[in-house]
Amino acid sequence: MIITGTLINVFAVVAGSLLGLIFHARLPKRFTDIIFQGIGLFTIVLGIAMALKATEWLVVVLSLILGGVLGELTRLESFFDGLASRVGKRFKIGGERFNEGLLTAFLLFCMGSMTVLGAIEEGMGGKPELYYIKSLMDGISSIALASGLGIGVLFSAFPLFVYQAVLTLLAFYFGSFMPEAIIGCVSATGGVLLVGLGLNILKVAQIKMLNLLPALLFAALISWLFLLFGFMS
Repeated sequence: MIITGTLINVFAVVAGSLLGLIFHARLPKRFTDIIFQGIGLFTIVLGIAMALKATEWLVVVLSLILGGVLGELTRLESFFDGLASRVGKRFKIGGERFNEGLLTAFLLFCMGSMTVLGAIEEGMGGKPELYYIKSLMDGISSIALASGLGIGVLFSAFPLFVYQAVLTLLAFYFGSFMPEAIIGCVSATGGVLLVGLGLNILKVAQIKMLNLLPALLFAALISWLFLLFGFMS
């Protein structure tokens, strides 16, 4: 199985990030600050648009609660911060926004329904047209993100590759069994997470976003169980 769409998407993010870093090095702080605020507002609006498409709010709420509990138990936030810090020290690129840039970019690039639908399209042998479109969008977004948040955005290409490659592999084996209702619940839950991420970017809140990431897994599991037992159609 060839993951052409994912590879093109990763290349677009790397290229866009490099351009953004060039702009970042030349822009005065007041410009990077306003870009940073614009990214925060955009993230909130995008998250709200995704979340409002939810048809099963009970699934979303249960997923956020159970996902948050699991994230706290496993201390995902601490693990990720430690890993990102080690990567930063290893390449001598650590900074106060490195972790933030990596996390923000990864969530923005991976939370949308286009990620899941694109993986299904390519995994089931179709031409990865959705990933081509997503690559263009992510490439442009990565320019703005890297100019405001720095080199962490570039390093988000690594988890992006792993995430989309795994999804494509799963779709290769199970894609034909993935109902649209499950995709909708996962996307809506991701939208709520993006709202929280936007609030963090704007310094309005300090939400442990990584500890809430397991909510996506619970959204898929709970929606599948609801479908199985006839609680949703």
